[in-house]
Amino acid sequence: MFARVAAAAIAIVAVSMPAWAAGQTKLQIFREVQEEVLEYPHFTIFDSVHAQIDNGVVTLTGKVTMPYKRDEIAGRVAEVNGVREVRNRIDVLPVSQFDDELRFRIARAIYGNSNFWTYAAMVNPPIHIIVERGRVTLEGVVNSEVDRMLAHSIAGSFNAFSVTNNLRTNEEARGELERL
Repeated sequence: MFARVAAAAIAIVAVSMPAWAAGQTKLQIFREVQEEVLEYPHFTIFDSVHAQIDNGVVTLTGKVTMPYKRDEIAGRVAEVNGVREVRNRIDVLPVSQFDDELRFRIARAIYGNSNFWTYAAMVNPPIHIIVERGRVTLEGVVNSEVDRMLAHSIAGSFNAFSVTNNLRTNEEARGELERL
């Protein structure tokens, strides 16, 4: 369950660590960066942040709904032990009433479905709904292929221009963590 919640909000590819961070494993740095993002009080299911670590340089990518989130998340990550620089490439989603309505309708439909009630009860629900100019992207981690396909089907029943399903299963997310 921890791996699902962890990988849902942030995916990290740790390429290599500098000698000064040798005491920390890639997984330790991953968990600290992940914790900073997940514990950020304004991080929601409508935001998605990814990070790549290379020699202590963290490159943040993804999309958030408000400009202050972009800057505050980068500031939190910069404080992580072993991180010497943060390159903030997080995009801020455009303001759009249509996108906001679509986000909320899809979120209510997915998390209101009985198959997803256990996800909805989590502190950090693992299915993230990113809407940009009427295009929906589902990101995060689910228990099974059935849940992945059901979430995609539910999201596709609204008036979105397109729906991209980037959900992964627990098994896939676990494999990514093992590669760190």
